[in-house]
Amino acid sequence: MKWIFSNTNPKLVLSIQAQYRISPIMASILAERGLLSTDETNSFFDPNLNLLHDPFLMKNMNQAVKRIINAIKRDESIMVFGDYDVDGTTAASILYIGLLNMGANVSTYIPNREKEGYGISDLGIDTAKKRKAKLIITCDCGTNDFDHVDYANASGIDVIITDHHTPGDNLPNAIAILNPKQKDCEYPFKELCGGGVAIKLLTGLIYALKLSFNLVYDLFDLAALGTSADLVPMIDENRIIVYHGLKVLRESDRPGLRELLKVAGVDINHTVSVGQVVFNVAPRINAAGRLGDANRSVQLLTTRDKAFAKEVALDLDNENKRRQLIQSQVVEEAMLKVNAEVDLKKDHAIVLGSHNWHAGVVGIAASKLKESFHRPTIIIGFDQEGNGKGSARSISKLNMYDALKKSSAQLVNYGGHPMAAGLSLHSNNFETFRSEFLSHVENQLTQKDFEPTIYLDSEIKLEEINTRFMTFLEKLSPFGPKNMRPKFGAFHLSVDGIPKIIGNGDHIRFKVKSGNKSFPVIGFNLAHKYEDLINKQPIDLAFVIEINRWRGQETIQLNARDIRPSNFA
Repeated sequence: MKWIFSNTNPKLVLSIQAQYRISPIMASILAERGLLSTDETNSFFDPNLNLLHDPFLMKNMNQAVKRIINAIKRDESIMVFGDYDVDGTTAASILYIGLLNMGANVSTYIPNREKEGYGISDLGIDTAKKRKAKLIITCDCGTNDFDHVDYANASGIDVIITDHHTPGDNLPNAIAILNPKQKDCEYPFKELCGGGVAIKLLTGLIYALKLSFNLVYDLFDLAALGTSADLVPMIDENRIIVYHGLKVLRESDRPGLRELLKVAGVDINHTVSVGQVVFNVAPRINAAGRLGDANRSVQLLTTRDKAFAKEVALDLDNENKRRQLIQSQVVEEAMLKVNAEVDLKKDHAIVLGSHNWHAGVVGIAASKLKESFHRPTIIIGFDQEGNGKGSARSISKLNMYDALKKSSAQLVNYGGHPMAAGLSLHSNNFETFRSEFLSHVENQLTQKDFEPTIYLDSEIKLEEINTRFMTFLEKLSPFGPKNMRPKFGAFHLSVDGIPKIIGNGDHIRFKVKSGNKSFPVIGFNLAHKYEDLINKQPIDLAFVIEINRWRGQETIQLNARDIRPSNFA
């Protein structure tokens, strides 16, 4: 793995160091995040609610608010239509609870991943008709659903779209489209997730109705879940939402969240982190949508019944365990197919499909293969009729959404972001799509783009890691894209004691020492580095620094990202 250290301007670092009387490493970290002025630094370390943008700056907000207020006044039935992932289900829960508290006649609907696929569905619209709904509000979907919006309109149902996915050149015929990524939308922050857009819509409503902001603030816990899980940039409004949302989460009496955190092993007596949300909570919410009925996730997040919440949380935990087994099988088979069918010297991307793969886990499989082979990956699961649903994951040098657009003639549907996208196609078109996609990617990437690389904030000596430094690091949270937990490199460390392989044989635990300072190290998926640790030679370590909490004790721990011999060239 190639190590690249931040190339921050030394004069800038010295200036920040003198201004705040902090260490060079701290100053370098602030400079890397563009925190150059006192105002920028203060707003970063104190994400004040006053820094949230006016919701009416978002295109079509006025139209959306007026239509919803009219629906409330007329007691019209409103159906909130969410996506089946964490962002979609939390956004749907946000709008459901918020509108209910405003006196709306509101229900929710989450489509079945396998039967209906992504976005608005005919079945969903038919359900809205049965419920006599006059208005559908989408969450985290709808921007490219032309035919379904037309079907809703023909059925006498208005549609308001709230979404954050990249729009195409044309837009559906909806009453209002709330999506900050619209080309002519002047909203200052473009990186909200679906839950973030839902929060802005509710904020617009409470402003118009002259209600208390607490109606919205109390829902920041759900917005924090969606924002963290969707891996949107942790800056600007997203940082404010998550910062406050994690506080609300700790204090929330929402029984569904309480029970979900419990089965996920998250102790709310301590600070809840974005990492815990992403790796412990989100998979359990997602499990329902991947393998079954994601409506259960919404029921869990919105219920006030403690017994029901406990029952559903346990169900989702069991569903997640089942998802893990299916996922392991798909990943294993996909790895074998890569070795058998993919020429990694020639092919600049991995595109695989199978009738044996569950569509609910192809996204996870695509992520695993992308990480293993360091190139764009598309994994597709086909049903018996040949209808395929796939997930695509990319590397930094390729915009996946644009790449799919180039091959869209072979696709039934597609959408997403530069680094992650979804698609559907028929098996009859698979080989043609694969060929066209690989041809496009070949023109965009070179072999150098596939070299695994880790970007490090700074070199650090173990002696520099102390309580004051840890306090500084924790103030940088919440962490996420564009504000990742700082990564460091330390050189010529001694391995202290005998390393232990742990878990299922994939992970490793050991200690490193330099001078009189030593720290425990955990290396997830780094057990293959065992031989580098037992030959009594010095090592270099790339890592993040974190607090490990175990049985009431707190210790500073280094979480390894890479290990190499110190003579590495």
